[in-house]
Formats: sequence, structure tokens, C-alpha cells
Amino acid sequence: MFKKILKPVSLLLVCSFLLLDLSVQTANAQLVDTNSVIAVQQEEVNRERVAAFLGREDVQQVMVQQGVDIAEAQKRVASLSDAELAKMANSMDQLPAGASGVGAVVGAVVFIFVVLLITDLLGLTHVFPFVHAQR
Repeated sequence: MFKKILKPVSLLLVCSFLLLDLSVQTANAQLVDTNSVIAVQQEEVNRERVAAFLGREDVQQVMVQQGVDIAEAQKRVASLSDAELAKMANSMDQLPAGASGVGAVVGAVVFIFVVLLITDLLGLTHVFPFVHAQR
């Protein structure tokens, strides 16, 4: 009786070992380039940045005034390629609606300070008490 069971069990074991060997996939270890990791992270940052821009209430109000469906715009932004998204995220700083305005205000204050300082040094004005102009 043992010999009757031995042949089908051994055949089953051989087949299972063969199938087990075929189903195992080998892992390939490769070096990951730093630039590719940074590019993937930059793509995620760009997507979050554009999504946050579209989520702003003032932007949504302007979109509704222009007749743009907000949900449709968000779907289209989600389907943008990485290059298009990077171009949009980079141009947001240059557009007046996308910029925060802090840089422009700081730049204007520094420019005015420098102009007044130069005019004080030349003796044309007396704005700053710490400037002693040679007259």
C-alpha cells in the first residue's frame, strides 16, 4: 500500500518543486541616481504647490468669475505631465496672482532706503539722523 501512494506523492512533489522554482522572481539591485530622486521629489512638490494654488479661495473666485469649473480644472491639473507641471509651478512666482508679494514689498523698502540714504549722503535731504553729510 505504501508503494501505491509513494508514486503519486513523489510526482506531486516534483511538480510542486518545479512550479515553485519558476514562480520566484529575482531582484535586481541597481544604484539610484541622486538627480532622479531629487526629480521625483520635485515633481511631488510641484503637484502639491499647484494644487494648493488652485485650492486658494481668491483663485477659485476668479475661476468662477471667468466661468471655469473648479473640479474640471483640478482634474486637468492632475493629468498634466511632469514637464508641464514644472513649467506651471516655475511661472507661478512670476505671475502676480501666484506670488506672495512679500519679495516685492521688501525689495521696494530696500530700494527706498538706499535712495534716501544716498540723498542724505549728498546733502540733499535730512531723513536719517545717523548720516552726517559733508556740505
